[in-house]
Amino acid sequence: MFTLDQIAATLGRPVQGDGSLTFDRASEPGSAGPNDLALAMSPAYGDALRTGKARAAILWDGADWESFGLSGAITVPRARLAMAAITAALDDGPDMNVGIHPTVIIGDGADIAEGVSIGPYAVIGANVVVGRGARIAAHVTIGRQTRLGEDALVLQGVRIGSHVHIGDRFVAQPGAIIGADGFSFTTEFENGVERSRKTLGDQGDPVRQPWGRIHSLGSVRIGDDVEVGANTTIDKGTIADTVIGRGTKIDNLVHIGHNNRIGEDCLICGQVGLAGGSTVGHQVVLGGQVGVSDNITIGDHVVAGGATKIFTRVRAGEVILGNPAVKMETALAMQRATRRLPRALEALSELRKTVTGKGQGTRDDG
Repeated sequence: MFTLDQIAATLGRPVQGDGSLTFDRASEPGSAGPNDLALAMSPAYGDALRTGKARAAILWDGADWESFGLSGAITVPRARLAMAAITAALDDGPDMNVGIHPTVIIGDGADIAEGVSIGPYAVIGANVVVGRGARIAAHVTIGRQTRLGEDALVLQGVRIGSHVHIGDRFVAQPGAIIGADGFSFTTEFENGVERSRKTLGDQGDPVRQPWGRIHSLGSVRIGDDVEVGANTTIDKGTIADTVIGRGTKIDNLVHIGHNNRIGEDCLICGQVGLAGGSTVGHQVVLGGQVGVSDNITIGDHVVAGGATKIFTRVRAGEVILGNPAVKMETALAMQRATRRLPRALEALSELRKTVTGKGQGTRDDG
């Protein structure tokens, strides 16, 4: 149970009305009951708030809270920022007791700090270092000589390979895999793929030959305050490490290939795929299903809209969209032009009939 005063302290905002009001959970305005905190941080939620039964609410800045029949309220100038603070305050996190479950396997030389939680059937490899306050859920495996920073949260079924270095306050959602081998193969002689890439299409006379593995001798280095989503995979580098910069947040079902270097405070949304060897700058946003080709550079502050396919260098600050990627305004103009094509072709057909006389009846001047 929480009080409105507690939430106000979290937000750094004053309470209007009765700050001693208690509630059990946050709720959408229309379905909120007397024991709920209604989140109505935009005027668009005003009508729904009136139909609900909340006594307390979070409202947009300047709202007339008394007009909604509330007993207390807090107003906020920036809804999403307030949402971050409120959800953090109300989230009690996973149910994990401090201590090491008796089914855990710990390798020789592992250094487990104070205040660590390790759940059932986890496996901690030899010479692993686990920082103070880390929480490791059931069925997690951590390979040898890996370092996991302080206050990390590693949820069910995560797999972390060997020699991985992870900073403090790391979060990994269920099923993430960090430190798998990169996807690198070669052949004895030049193959059709290599030739077609050089010539933009001519394979010559391809020779049938097996693929040989290039092993991954590098690992993965992850900075502080990084989050990795469920079932996301981050591959080891071939020689140098794959790098994820401080503060970067990675969504579910993302694949980051070997030798990529991703900067700080990036947002990488669901189903993004990065081939090997690219460099991504700081504060880059890649929307859902963006694809990034190998060995290219994306500058700082780039925003790529959903399903963009990036095959060439992107300069800092650009906002891009499309396949292949172009500036967003250009992509939108191309889409508008494409939608107009059927009508334009019909008009062209009618004009052609007029010019050539096709489709008109014959005239006898005799």
